[in-house]
Amino acid sequence: MSKSVCQEEVFRSVYNSQAESLVNFMYYKSGDYSSAEDLVQEAFAKLWKSCAQVTLEKAKSFLFTVANNMFLNTVKHQNIVLKFEQRGHSQLSNETPQYLMEEAEFKLKLETAIAALPEGQRTVFLMNRIDKLPYREIAERLDLSVKAVEKRMHKALGEMRKISKKV
Repeated sequence: MSKSVCQEEVFRSVYNSQAESLVNFMYYKSGDYSSAEDLVQEAFAKLWKSCAQVTLEKAKSFLFTVANNMFLNTVKHQNIVLKFEQRGHSQLSNETPQYLMEEAEFKLKLETAIAALPEGQRTVFLMNRIDKLPYREIAERLDLSVKAVEKRMHKALGEMRKISKKV
């Protein structure tokens, strides 16, 4: 007897193995962590409702496709500004004030450059550099060819260089 996504322990296993990377993927696309979490919860709800039609082998693909389609249905414009969650850093530091200031300036330059990238380039860039995903897996998740992912990454890196020189 094969495992069914309708079995609670199998569904829980799919959730535990896929939720975090799906939230990250949707966060990179939307730029809004709360919205990404909502989309992921809705995708899992749809998986549960459709569990009889979705095989365990296709569950990951189903989730990424459903979440991505829900995102695309809610997009009002193409240029979404990426918002980074501010996390407190310890005030105790051995770095000099000048180093800390230069680090803050660099971080601002980096955030500005990433936010200015077109959505497709930003998504590929963050999936590769933050999630450490290989081009092949990015291509699968975005339903693109590996060559298209390589081209987007090349363009993203070129844009990052141009933008960071301007800022």
